[in-house]
Formats: sequence, C-alpha cells, structure tokens
Amino acid sequence: MISTRILQSAALLGAAAVALGAFGAHGLRPHMTDYQITIFEKGIQYHFVHTLALLATGILTSRGDRTWLRRSGYLFGLGILFFSGSLYLLACRDLLPFPVGWVGPITPIGGVCFIAGWLSLAWGLRR
Repeated sequence: MISTRILQSAALLGAAAVALGAFGAHGLRPHMTDYQITIFEKGIQYHFVHTLALLATGILTSRGDRTWLRRSGYLFGLGILFFSGSLYLLACRDLLPFPVGWVGPITPIGGVCFIAGWLSLAWGLRR
C-alpha cells in the first residue's frame, strides 16, 4: 500500500522548495552576498533532491518493508528541516533580527539524517 502521508509530505515540501527558491532568487538576492546566495541555493538543491527521494519512498512503501521505508521518509523530512533549514537561516543571518550562530551545528545533523534516510531506504527495499 502506498503511503499517502509520505506523499502528502513530499507534495508540501516540494511546494515549499519552489516557494523558497523563488523568494531567494527574486526577493533575497539583492540583499545577499554571492557567498550567502551560494549557501541558500545549496539548501534549495538538497531540499529538492530529498523531496523527490521522499516522493519515491512514499510510492515504494507498497514494495518493501513499510517500517524501514517510513523511517526513511521521516529521516528525509528531518534532513530537509535540519540541513536545508539551517542553511536558509545561515544564508539570511544578516537579514534576521535575531542571532543564528547556534544553527551551524544543526547542519551536520541534517546531513546525517539524509545519509540514514538513504540507508533506511536501501534496507527497506531488500529482498
């Protein structure tokens, strides 16, 4: 059975990626340095890739171990939140009215979530 919840999450995260990408390109670009734009775009890139991975995971839940595939979906979602989210905040640090230096250590946690998500996906599809 295909996981509707995972597919809905992927759809919402995909819409958020498009909206953030457009906002970054048109609203933030004039206020950011080239380095900040690069960081923001890296967040968008990983956001999109892992949204597609989440979409595939939702479809694949009908073909593998649902527990591990759901776990993979949660990890991809957390990775987007922690990795991409922290990059968005760090890129916009000069535009925000509050300090975001504490966010830096969260970025690698998101990267670990991505890696664990891919490994969980592989394990969930084993035969």
